[in-house]
Amino acid sequence: MNYKRLETFLLVSTLGSFRKAAERLFTTQPAVSNRISALEEELGCRLFEREQGLGGIRLTAKGEELLPYAEKIVFMSNQLRQRADSELQQAGLLRLGVSETIVHSWLPSLMTALHEEMPNLDIELTVDVTSNLRASLIDHSIDLAFLMGPISEPQIVNEDLCSFPVHWVASPKLDLPDRCLKLTELQNWPIITYAKNTKPFAEISNRFKKIEDTPTRFFSSSSLAASMKMTLDGVGISALPSAVIQSELERGELVRLSVEWEPRELFFTASYATVPPNYLVRRACSRAVELAAEYRAE
Repeated sequence: MNYKRLETFLLVSTLGSFRKAAERLFTTQPAVSNRISALEEELGCRLFEREQGLGGIRLTAKGEELLPYAEKIVFMSNQLRQRADSELQQAGLLRLGVSETIVHSWLPSLMTALHEEMPNLDIELTVDVTSNLRASLIDHSIDLAFLMGPISEPQIVNEDLCSFPVHWVASPKLDLPDRCLKLTELQNWPIITYAKNTKPFAEISNRFKKIEDTPTRFFSSSSLAASMKMTLDGVGISALPSAVIQSELERGELVRLSVEWEPRELFFTASYATVPPNYLVRRACSRAVELAAEYRAE
């Protein structure tokens, strides 16, 4: 049985599109259609049918029945090839999506380790907020994501990575009192925080909404670097993860504030899709889990 046809069958069923499968396989849509037609002829049954009025495709009942067998054959074929050729295990493209907090902690160590262990591996790095990374992972635009998880999807695996406490910080220029501050006292300045489509922003903004006083001004940003710059310049008060502010606190460029309430820790997972199976993704994920553990221990 032709491996390429089975691989194409898996990709089309996963992506729900001949066009997207063709893009992933670096081929044309007619070539994908021909592979599926040839597989259907070989098996003697239809695998896909078009969804009326939706422009998409879906598996037939027989396609649903045969899909787990195709997944197993492709997985075992990959295992066989990787066992036979050690260089194959170290070559390919890894599309990696990362939350910016991870960039400021142990990501450079991971990139160095992957380069040393898999010198023929190409990495396409995307830094974005969790909501966008989640969407990209589900539609298979990226292979592996380090984000604020977990992701509750049937074909997504979530491995625990690390967590970072979030602290209130400000520039010494603001000359804030050295005592426990009430949230109402923070409202004298803009609150510099995460982008609006993130969990930290939702938690912080909801907490300030409970204050029956002057509305809080939020300066939200998808860039932690931008938030850090504004905080250092004394534009406002920030709630930032410990990994981002450690050096600035040690140099006295920022001061940690004692406040009556702090946001919860940020928990991160390494998340990836199980279909189609990908050895490089699993290996990179395992290495990331190891380095995150080492970072926590330090």
